[in-house]
Amino acid sequence: MFSFYRIAERRIQEAIQNGDLDDLPGQGKPLVFEDDSFVPPDLRMAYKILKNSGFLPPELRAEKEIKNALDLLESLDDEKERYRQAQKLNLLITKANISRQRPINLEKNQVYYRKIVERVSVKKKR
Repeated sequence: MFSFYRIAERRIQEAIQNGDLDDLPGQGKPLVFEDDSFVPPDLRMAYKILKNSGFLPPELRAEKEIKNALDLLESLDDEKERYRQAQKLNLLITKANISRQRPINLEKNQVYYRKIVERVSVKKKR
């Protein structure tokens, strides 16, 4: 096995010296790895095939709906509509958390969440 690594490394070095690896798409950009660590190993291939054909697993579809609800909430000006949209968003998050083994991570949108909270005002009833 060690000789295989030496041959591979030598060929990579030759390709670099010959310029065969110059001007590759994505050169200088970080690699984006798909996080499928929460997908059971026996379902990963099936999910990949479905993803490549344009279908989303239910978990990802729920996350997409939540993101769309957040986007809509940010664009609303009417306070009643914002309140209704916030309720819908809360329901979507609750349903997604119930159906998953782990809660949805909204921390990646924490700045976005703070902006929404700042825009929503609650009037007290008298």
